[in-house]
Amino acid sequence: MGLKTITVNTESPQQFIDITHTVRLVVRESGVTRGTCQVFIPHTTAAVTINENTDPNVKQDILDILETIIPSKGKYLHTEGNAHAHAKASLIGSTITVFIESGQLVLGTWQSIYLCEFDGPRTRNVLFRVISG
Repeated sequence: MGLKTITVNTESPQQFIDITHTVRLVVRESGVTRGTCQVFIPHTTAAVTINENTDPNVKQDILDILETIIPSKGKYLHTEGNAHAHAKASLIGSTITVFIESGQLVLGTWQSIYLCEFDGPRTRNVLFRVISG
């Protein structure tokens, strides 16, 4: 499968958006039954991660922890006002890879895939490549 891009509109300055359903649709559309799905976010103030999908407090806790470590109103040399978002995105990361078996994402019972917004609201692109193997 070639590169696939989807667009996500974020609503808050900082939030986690569950994109697992979309990733599952991309995998299904690819027809790949065994391989990997790479998820990449081509932005410097957003990230992608895998974490718990059941307790919404987990997402908020992660955002709160990141805010404690890297405060939005910190003293930074980058003058655009979003230095904190660059640092948070770098810590979380811009890519994940998920195994595919029997045409399904291999995720743990409580896992989902999240787009992490740190400088919103914005329109974000998420890129996918599904690889057979």
